[in-house]
Amino acid sequence: MSQQRFLYRLSEEIKRNFPSSMHDLVVVLPNKRAKVFLLEQLKQFYDQSVFAPSIISVEELVQDIAQLRGIDSIELLFEFYHVYKNQVGEQAEDFDYFVNWARMLLQDFNEVDRYLLNPTHVFSYLKDIEDINHWAVNVDQQTDLIKNYLQFWEQIPLYYTALYEYLKSKKIGYQGMIYREAVAGHQDFLKTKDNQYYFAGFNALNAAEEVIIQHFLVEGRARVFWDIDAVFLHDPYHDAGLFLRRIKKQWPYYENHPFEWITTHFSEEKNIEIIQTPKSVGQAKIVGGVIEQALAKGTALDQIAVVLGDENLLQPVLYGLPHTVSSLNITMGYSGNSSPVQLFLNKVFKMHLAAVRRGGKQYVFYYRDVLEVLTSPVMEGLFAVDTVVSEIQKKNLTFFSFDRFESWIEGSDTEEKRLVFDAWSDKDPAAILKGLIALIILVKNRLAVDSQQNRLMKTFLFTTYNLLNRLLSYCEKYPFIHSIELLHVLYKQIMDMSEVSFEGDPLEGLQIMGILESRVLDFDTVIVTSVNEGKFPSGKTQQSFIPYDVKRELGLPTYKEKDAIYSFHFYHLLLRAKQVYLIYNSQAEGIDAGEKSRFLAQLEMEKQAAHHLTNVTYSAYLPDKAYAPISIGKSEELMEKLKEIATVKGFSPSALTAYLRNPLQFYVQQVLRIREVEEVEESVALNTLGTIIHNALENLYQPYVGQVLDVGMIKAIQQVADEEVQKQFEEIYNSDKEKMGKNLLAFEVAKRNVYHFLREELSGLEQGDQVELLALETRLEHVLEDSRLPYPIKLFGFVDRIESRNGTIRVIDYKSGKVEANQVKLSQWEGLTTHLKNDKIIQLLCYALMYADQKNLETLEAGIYSFKNRREGFLFFGVREGRTVDHAITPSVLTAFRDELIELILLILDPETPFVETI
Repeated sequence: MSQQRFLYRLSEEIKRNFPSSMHDLVVVLPNKRAKVFLLEQLKQFYDQSVFAPSIISVEELVQDIAQLRGIDSIELLFEFYHVYKNQVGEQAEDFDYFVNWARMLLQDFNEVDRYLLNPTHVFSYLKDIEDINHWAVNVDQQTDLIKNYLQFWEQIPLYYTALYEYLKSKKIGYQGMIYREAVAGHQDFLKTKDNQYYFAGFNALNAAEEVIIQHFLVEGRARVFWDIDAVFLHDPYHDAGLFLRRIKKQWPYYENHPFEWITTHFSEEKNIEIIQTPKSVGQAKIVGGVIEQALAKGTALDQIAVVLGDENLLQPVLYGLPHTVSSLNITMGYSGNSSPVQLFLNKVFKMHLAAVRRGGKQYVFYYRDVLEVLTSPVMEGLFAVDTVVSEIQKKNLTFFSFDRFESWIEGSDTEEKRLVFDAWSDKDPAAILKGLIALIILVKNRLAVDSQQNRLMKTFLFTTYNLLNRLLSYCEKYPFIHSIELLHVLYKQIMDMSEVSFEGDPLEGLQIMGILESRVLDFDTVIVTSVNEGKFPSGKTQQSFIPYDVKRELGLPTYKEKDAIYSFHFYHLLLRAKQVYLIYNSQAEGIDAGEKSRFLAQLEMEKQAAHHLTNVTYSAYLPDKAYAPISIGKSEELMEKLKEIATVKGFSPSALTAYLRNPLQFYVQQVLRIREVEEVEESVALNTLGTIIHNALENLYQPYVGQVLDVGMIKAIQQVADEEVQKQFEEIYNSDKEKMGKNLLAFEVAKRNVYHFLREELSGLEQGDQVELLALETRLEHVLEDSRLPYPIKLFGFVDRIESRNGTIRVIDYKSGKVEANQVKLSQWEGLTTHLKNDKIIQLLCYALMYADQKNLETLEAGIYSFKNRREGFLFFGVREGRTVDHAITPSVLTAFRDELIELILLILDPETPFVETI
């Protein structure tokens, strides 16, 4: 380690003052992490074995003085709730409402205690402010809402006092309370100790810390080693030196003693590269490239530090590291909100909470909740889910009970499946948590031992396992946690505050850390990400009942002090570094946007003479065109495939019109045989509704195929029509008997469409139409042979209905969408098969061509019945001749169509014409 490093200099000072024994020395550092580095440094100064000094954090020292055990924020909420219920009795709110304001109030209690303010004065001051804000000429005119609101402010001092005394009686406390008690007892504490105290690397101290450290100094029992550069200390406007300027000026001790240590390292030569790139993922890519360059230049891996301004970049950075990084150490908290295991449990909670809230006789899940759980990465390898996912999608199961999947549950991996899907309605919170803990253990046992990816997953699993056990201990300790709703509230509270800790050797390899973990440490090469406003510094946040102006008046820290803390940490990173890379997100708009940090502007404006600043822009490659249509050339293999389709399977009218719509769609669906992903339809899609109507009409008319229809037959069909629509709805869309919302409307639409169709049929018969039903849902085929074609082409299609009405053969196609009369009228034959607008004509004439060939017909008609255009009735194909329209499809019409159809097929089969995407 370089001799100019802070810990090296501190170790040198310790050796000078404690040459042979350090057992009386206590070194107090800002965090626990620096302890390992200090011990490693001390080894270089002692040739013989000695006992190491006691190295503790300032929180540990304060707890030792106060003789109170610190408790976490969740346990503190529970203890506060206990006190709160004792104070207000039956008027107490439920815990899930209480927690919304209690967390903020506890933060204010903490601040008031850390800065040794009189709580009665502070909270009565707030009460007076609220009285003024809700002032009324006549106090009697105050509403109950205002009275209750003002009463809350009156109660705050009582809450504070009761909580303070209650916690003190249990020998526990929150941070601020422990500090206040430490200040009350620090003089007696010092009298009972013979130790010397070295405070090293501190910057911003709260009022309690200042009182304690100053007393230690005055008594000659301590030394304080600051680490501040002259540039920051002597500049009255530089935020990095804000706190130490105050301390140097205001502490009486420094009137007669030197201020240790003021360095000049910031002014030394440095290469600072300011890199801008759009989006966060771009930063992760750049980090990997920078590390690779540094290693290529011979920089030692343990002298490179990556400081992440945004913890969510951790995983992208890890995946972007070069293979030359043989070892690394992560010393930063990774938010539990981003842990895949905790996100998975959140989905499990969401799925069961919705089922419990739904109530009813059965325990019913919502399909989206189930699919989110089944497709989670955590479930991978736990049990096979394809059967259930496929069943849900095929049968459009929107709301369902897992009773229908009982055979799947009992088939294999029964324990795992039951842990996920067994009902929570009859379980208490403790039983639910035990089930989730068992599930986490099963997931862990299924993971492969040596996989690098699984090591990360096991870290997430272990953190979640500890979190659930902690929550279980709370459930067993505090009886008011009795509902699933409250359990979920607590789970979210703990998850929000939890952090995933990664284990590693801090003395080896690449160092990846957060900004707070970098205190008192120095590195040759420093890479800082997310140097944007909102990250460096973190920005304004007002999670407090105490207004900004009151905080300023009382001496409590505001966002100004918070910014100064970030400023100190940021500049301390640069203090002794030789090579610095500062990366920021240049995307100014959108979700993942950022604004350049003020620290970067400050570096440029207040540039030191020896600093070499360069600005680099990394951006993604921008092609000349935003998007080029996909083009698929026709290879020999593809031509063989087209021949196979054309001669064996055949072309259907819908396939031919698909080519007109988008040649690439034709290629994907007809050649590659790729279909769209099947998804659950929460509400009936138009094509599904059409299938329901088609099938219902087919089944209703099926008994009368080959017969001449009469009024009695149609009336008989009308009697069972609704029942048939119900049956088709359950078979094709969803088997649930109950229909709600949009599905109920769709069901009624289907019934009305069938009703109107039958009514028109009946009206025609009553007016004397002679109708013979020839066929329903019939497959038609035709082989197209012509000298212009390379080989015979097979055509096929399914026609919905063929009838003879008043002696004319009619081929009819049902359409659930809207079709206008002019869409089936033709003005000229030329170019018929080159325009998509003619798709309905092409379809009808294909059916006519196939049926006429099959039955040797001289003349027939072909038309569409549009359920969304019932007023126009049957829409028949016709050729415009002046003002008249001829609906008869004669051999001459079919010959003209045949020529146009051959042109289209030749285009599809042309080896020189690629399949080009239509945009």
